[in-house]
Amino acid sequence: MNIKNIIEEKLAEIILNVYQLKDIKLEIQENKTEYEGDFTIVTFPLVKQLKKNPESIGVELGQALTEQTELLESFNVVKGFLNVKVKNQFFVNQFKSVSEQFSNIEKKNETVMVEYSSPNTNKPLHLGHVRNNLLGFSVAQILEEAGYGVIKSQIINDRGIHICKSMLAWEKFGKGETPKTDHVKGDKFVGNYYVKFDQEYKKEIFALMEQGISEDQAKKEAPLMKEAQKMLLDWENGDEKVRNLWNEMNSWVYKGFGETYKRLGVDFDQVQYESNTYILGKDIIQEGLDKGVLFQKEDGSVWCDLTDEGLDQKLLLRSDGTSVYMTQDLGTAVERFKENNLQKLIYTVGNEQDYHFQVLFKILKKLGYEWADNLFHLSYGMVELPNGKMKSREGTVVDADELMQDMFDIAKSKSEELGKLENFTEVEKNINYESIGIGALKYFMLKVDPKKKMLFNPEESIDFNGNTGPFIQYTYARIQSLLLKANYMNREILDVELNQFEKELIMQLANYRQVVEKAAEVLSPALVANYLYDLVKSYNSFYQSNIILKLEDEDLKQFRLNLSNLTAQTIKKSLNLLGIGTVNRM
Repeated sequence: MNIKNIIEEKLAEIILNVYQLKDIKLEIQENKTEYEGDFTIVTFPLVKQLKKNPESIGVELGQALTEQTELLESFNVVKGFLNVKVKNQFFVNQFKSVSEQFSNIEKKNETVMVEYSSPNTNKPLHLGHVRNNLLGFSVAQILEEAGYGVIKSQIINDRGIHICKSMLAWEKFGKGETPKTDHVKGDKFVGNYYVKFDQEYKKEIFALMEQGISEDQAKKEAPLMKEAQKMLLDWENGDEKVRNLWNEMNSWVYKGFGETYKRLGVDFDQVQYESNTYILGKDIIQEGLDKGVLFQKEDGSVWCDLTDEGLDQKLLLRSDGTSVYMTQDLGTAVERFKENNLQKLIYTVGNEQDYHFQVLFKILKKLGYEWADNLFHLSYGMVELPNGKMKSREGTVVDADELMQDMFDIAKSKSEELGKLENFTEVEKNINYESIGIGALKYFMLKVDPKKKMLFNPEESIDFNGNTGPFIQYTYARIQSLLLKANYMNREILDVELNQFEKELIMQLANYRQVVEKAAEVLSPALVANYLYDLVKSYNSFYQSNIILKLEDEDLKQFRLNLSNLTAQTIKKSLNLLGIGTVNRM
């Protein structure tokens, strides 16, 4: 428990004992005014209940805190604001307890599955997938740090009409080429044929419209679309030729995905495949029909009526018996709870799917799955670049691999321009460029509240000043350099007089555990990112305002080195929660 929490508890106790008032929580702020004190307590909420002026309430509370606790050295009241100065030893003790906070994680005996990525096997990962992966992975890291058991999962969307489009295009136009013969990464190779299908499909639509057919009808009658639909049916019926092609093209894609995930620094504990779970979904739908929860229309299609829930009727199986996304999502959810002892399942999916998940959760509840109450959609805003939106079918996506390489190149260019890595070997330089570039990408993406749409500018993200990944990594490297110069060895010092910069830094360090708990509660890595920025700013103020290496007082010098070391540990730990690495020299 940090000092601020201790003061909050004591205040609540005093307000209950002295004024007989329950559930009154006064706001406590770190004191940024010119008045003496470490914290400021706002007394105005008590004015109405006590019918006293805020100044007298402040004096009464200050006296009670002084008499009933060993906390305060002094207090003063200014216009209803109670400023309290905490005894030096409390900050020293706080530092000692903060030093132990990484090893004392209280386990919650709950297991949470976090789903993220979940790509289609007809195209490479793009900018939108990058935010998805970084957000899901970071949320998983934060939940684990908060004491939860965590399972990182993804569902591979490896079947459906969109997959058949790239398969058909390769069959018609591929001329036997492979990723190996073309020297192209597998997921990009298959994605090129998805784009090729769209190009040829549009030509067919235009030709039919020239014959006087309406656009909507032309889209249905185009030969390529009819062939893709037949291929989907053949796939679902187990046609050997179609299945062999499907297996081969998917294997190309999986290899490509693996390379992207490795560079992005994300991984998974479990992987489900839509090609398996859609069958489970069909079985669940049949059970729903048997129970009368679902209904079948004359054309044979199966629906769920959610009008009594304020929604609409939802298609679950097409008239030809083929499944839709909802089919496999039903099967996937049931399988996950059957195979794992889960207390919560979090879907990391963009906000354009808000309605889909609202419907999914309602259907599962209607089907009698009580755990449907433990499903959560972590909805996030889309990512745009300064030059606008992306379209997969038209081949205008911002490729994830190209983006990461761009970040590496920008990091290299800016580092060389600033002369930061002049004495490094080429291998060391490249390690740093990668860490700085990918770290900048991750931090820029994760410092924004997940719910908000964001504009990503690669150039802005790589800045060695301001609220950026490189600025935080640079502070960590600066501390490592300091500790190296000091031949630092950790030796406990518990009797030093602290100044305001040291106290502020200790208070920031003490906030780490609360920030993690809150970030886990609201599923927002942005809280960790912005905490990191505040911590680094606090350390830099401390560093610039205090002598360390040339200090004659050996105990104080050792304490400041200890404080620097703990700050570095906290920076590294917090960066790890965001999936970001550190470098010891920059």
